[in-house]
Amino acid sequence: MMATTALVSILLTLAAARDTTRGPVRPAQSVDLARYAGRWYEVARFPNRFQAMCAGETTADYTLLPDGPIRVVNACRTADGGVTRAEGRARLAERNGPTSKLRIRFAPGFLSFLPMVWGNYWILDVTDDYGAALVGDPNRRYLWILSRTPRLDEATYQRMVSTAVTQGYDVALLMRSPGQSTPLPATTPPPQ
Repeated sequence: MMATTALVSILLTLAAARDTTRGPVRPAQSVDLARYAGRWYEVARFPNRFQAMCAGETTADYTLLPDGPIRVVNACRTADGGVTRAEGRARLAERNGPTSKLRIRFAPGFLSFLPMVWGNYWILDVTDDYGAALVGDPNRRYLWILSRTPRLDEATYQRMVSTAVTQGYDVALLMRSPGQSTPLPATTPPPQ
């Protein structure tokens, strides 16, 4: 029993030491959220449980709301040809913090007071023309490469991958999204 406890302790210490050698994840200096708003197409991502049903044509629509938060609608085509959507809200992670560090929730609004319903959404890189972006979380569990068009040129894709490597993400986990041949219809803002 003591040997097992000692082994677990050593493994946890090694894992913690390995993690700190990568240093902290650094978001982009600043992001113009008005320019960031609009439709994004997923080009690549780390596998995750909440997108397991997505077979292709994955999009994210961001709309700045008048009262401050950002409306987020994620959608994708499922294997049976249907479309699944999830609507959420994003806000600055810190009241006066950088616009590149957001918190996002897809849980119902009445649960907003619970810290655990909010996930980290950090914009790590965005091209000058806001045509491509790299998004992740500070724990390096999630990563997305996004584009304003269904296809992203290879040079820009490699720039995003290089940024991810520099930030300590395991890019071997990246999976390119299936072709975006039929764009999903744009979502409309909620009625006022």
